[in-house]
Amino acid sequence: MATRNVLCFFIVVVLLATSVVTTTGRKLSATYYHSKCPKVSAIVRDGVAKAIKKETRMGASLLRLHFHDCFVNGCDASILLDDTPNFVGEKTAGPNNNSVRGFEVIDHIKAKLEKACPKVVSCADIVALAARDSVHYLGGPSWKVRLGRRDSTTANRSLANIIIPPFTSNVSALITSFAAQGLSVRNMVALSGSHTVGLARCSSFRGRIYNDSNIDASFAHKLQMKCPKSGNDSVLQRLDIQTPTFFDNSYYKKLLQKKGLLHSDQELFNGSSVDSLVKKYARDTAAFFHDFARAMIKMSEIKPLTGSNGEIRKNCRKMN
Repeated sequence: MATRNVLCFFIVVVLLATSVVTTTGRKLSATYYHSKCPKVSAIVRDGVAKAIKKETRMGASLLRLHFHDCFVNGCDASILLDDTPNFVGEKTAGPNNNSVRGFEVIDHIKAKLEKACPKVVSCADIVALAARDSVHYLGGPSWKVRLGRRDSTTANRSLANIIIPPFTSNVSALITSFAAQGLSVRNMVALSGSHTVGLARCSSFRGRIYNDSNIDASFAHKLQMKCPKSGNDSVLQRLDIQTPTFFDNSYYKKLLQKKGLLHSDQELFNGSSVDSLVKKYARDTAAFFHDFARAMIKMSEIKPLTGSNGEIRKNCRKMN
């Protein structure tokens, strides 16, 4: 567990229903692996904990990996597929290339699960569990992950280039992008709170610190010292300068002060209809945690492959 302990904030979302009907007519279930692979949750949780202890940033990376997977044709582990001479996957798409991380952590967990229960646990389910466990390890909420996803046998690089919302998005574009995935405005604002952990490259916030007017002047100046108008593209900056390794609501507090790092972050508090949600989450961590957990459940169930669709990959990086 994270060293910082705020017990009242550890909210476990208990669901009355343990399954959901998918677009294929089959069901995801919280008990899917109880008889098939009873140690799945413990193995994933242990793998995530070891990875974050080694590199705290990995928690944010595993969370982001899940988001970028689900937004492209659903939560099917398509993002894990490596390019080959005959296949172009999503890893090299603009929003993912040299940006999305955590593949080796998923590989390690998958190898452990293949020893414990061969050809049973999908890579897509591992990614969903790893995202939940990362958030909880860093001090955030937990939730029940309904399982039974299968892995895709294809990927869509062109769609990944189009559909994953860029850091230059305005609030209207964000609302539209999330709505296309069946996610509400409340879901969008809550999920954006994942930027309470993690890092961003200079190239992703340069436009904001030099061009945006809705930014605290001293905040912009400090960032300009680190990120000049040209060069230093790969220099990293904490998305949340106050508590960068702890999952809390300080992201929203910084938006109120015009200290959002990315243009798309500050768009959530810039005179639009979503300002009220930012204010709510800034003053009420419990409300943020509740809505974030609900939104993660909803996102993790975007168009899963079940039944005879897809496969259970032995190696998450390639089709069987």
